[in-house]
Amino acid sequence: MQRSNTYIIIFSIALTIILGGALSLTSVGLKPLQDKQVELDTKKKILGAVMDISNIEDPNEILRIYSERVRSLVVDIEGNELTTDPKGNPYVAENVNIQKNSKLDPKDRAYPVFMFIENGEVEAYIFPTFGAGLWDWISSYVAFGKDLNTIKGIAFDHKGETPGLGARITEPGVQGRFVGKKIFDQNNNLVSVSVVKGEGKTGLSDYEVDGLSGATMTTKGVNVMLLHYLECYSAYIEKVKSQNS
Repeated sequence: MQRSNTYIIIFSIALTIILGGALSLTSVGLKPLQDKQVELDTKKKILGAVMDISNIEDPNEILRIYSERVRSLVVDIEGNELTTDPKGNPYVAENVNIQKNSKLDPKDRAYPVFMFIENGEVEAYIFPTFGAGLWDWISSYVAFGKDLNTIKGIAFDHKGETPGLGARITEPGVQGRFVGKKIFDQNNNLVSVSVVKGEGKTGLSDYEVDGLSGATMTTKGVNVMLLHYLECYSAYIEKVKSQNS
């Protein structure tokens, strides 16, 4: 039997409302699980910058280690601790969205700081960074030793770098090239670290990291990202150094 146009329109609207409601309910129902996965992923990256967690498969174990070994706070670009956000809510470093934050003027951002604790003392400071690679965003968590100068480890992530080329920044062997490098020169000037062009270089300085063949734009993005965020954290770094001296 042929249906009228009015019937078809009403049926289509009703079906859209029903399906839209079902999708909305599904999204709401899944949100706690999604939030939990984001939390786990963030904490894995933070821990991965300072310790080997590749053999830990139990998510609860990751969360336990994080709870016991990591302390965090949020600072501004002057290195002052922030306790509440602009809306008056308590700041939680783990909840600061680095990607959204990166779109703000540097002086208006909140900067999370994560401290890895060993035997009751800070063993490493971990700073998140965010920037642009060849095709899309890149990010990292870079960990420094007690001197806040020597890189203890780094964990990179990316959205769309070229497989086998720029995407190699997430490989443990590549990330290991940063370990032991320094960001301040002998005159205490911030110089950051630079991934050099090409791969297999020897005789590199304390501030140079062996590069990636065929990934010039990705490595340039890494260099720009690290320098920019280390400059943003420099006031906090200097304050901590002064307190520890």
